[in-house]
Amino acid sequence: MSFSAKSGASLSSRAARWWWRRQPSCAAAAPAWSCFGGSWSRPVLDMSYSRHFLDFQGSSIPSSMKKLVVTKLSQNFREAVTLQQDSPVPLPGDGDLLVRNRFVGINASDINYSAGRYDASVKPPFDIGFEGVGEVVALGLSASADYTVGQAVAYVKAGSFAEYTVVPARQAVPLPSVKPEFLTLMVSGATAYLSLKELGDLSEGKKVLVTAAAGGTGQFAVQLAKKAKCHVIGTCSSDEKGGFLKSIGCDRTINYKTENVESVLRKDYPEGVDVVYESVGGKMFDLALNALAIKGRLIVIGFITGYQNPTGFQPIKAELLPAKLLKKSASVQGFFLNHYLSDYKMALQHLLKMYERGDLVCEVDFGDMSPEGKFTGLESVFRA
Repeated sequence: MSFSAKSGASLSSRAARWWWRRQPSCAAAAPAWSCFGGSWSRPVLDMSYSRHFLDFQGSSIPSSMKKLVVTKLSQNFREAVTLQQDSPVPLPGDGDLLVRNRFVGINASDINYSAGRYDASVKPPFDIGFEGVGEVVALGLSASADYTVGQAVAYVKAGSFAEYTVVPARQAVPLPSVKPEFLTLMVSGATAYLSLKELGDLSEGKKVLVTAAAGGTGQFAVQLAKKAKCHVIGTCSSDEKGGFLKSIGCDRTINYKTENVESVLRKDYPEGVDVVYESVGGKMFDLALNALAIKGRLIVIGFITGYQNPTGFQPIKAELLPAKLLKKSASVQGFFLNHYLSDYKMALQHLLKMYERGDLVCEVDFGDMSPEGKFTGLESVFRA
């Protein structure tokens, strides 16, 4: 989803005070760009630092912005979240960046977060949104050692559903340009890469089933499994998505609206599949579990069918799980990206290099097929 640029009044006096308290005395000569005003202000010795609080295109940073805020815990995103029109633009601390968001990622996880399922101690109101790509428009002095105004960055941090977000410099990832494709790698790509690397034990000839294969993270699981020379089966909901999956190398697509997934797996893969990358839950989880081969591994990275239920879960036949796993020496293991953050930057750098070499397709849903048109502006988050 993209934002249009917002211009407005110059940065408030609190920003100027924050900066001037940290400046030494200096000569009166000043470069062409102006410093922050006020009867108490003085020119600074190195005026390049003053640009850290100016829009990189030369327009002023506004004093207010739009952002989405969770005002009520609910599995219904529209009920849980409110669009605030005049929130103060936050100020970066010494080690922070102020990022003007150009694209933000919208995930099923946003529903869980706004329903209070990830952290019961967090109470409304609180900011929402996890992923953003944009450019640095202001930064603290320490952060300026590694970043400059105008630099493209990506980040994963709560509060991305806003026109501006403060991001600790250590959590930002420098980018060659502001492109929405980079956004798909932050959570969806990294989840696929790390889960398959750590839990999948992929090798040539292994059969890998990816559910919701044309989705945000499924598309990367398909491609990474193919890079490992596996045979990949992908489930999807339309022939159009099936065509996309074939274009990225999927060996067998199953349109679950026109084919019976259980029958296809039983007929075409009688010995079962070695790895399942599962994000759907409910009946699909049961089908995938039954399709495991001897020593098969099922990786749970989500259960999207249950996210809008009051409990967040769809029922599965859990009472049979121990017997099924024992019978096949199989395993089921969950994967939550937050538990693998020590390897996150390594994974992201690897994925970025793959994309830049042309070895990875990053499909982005801009809402072109939506009845209301493309996803543009924070207002469109509700229907994305």
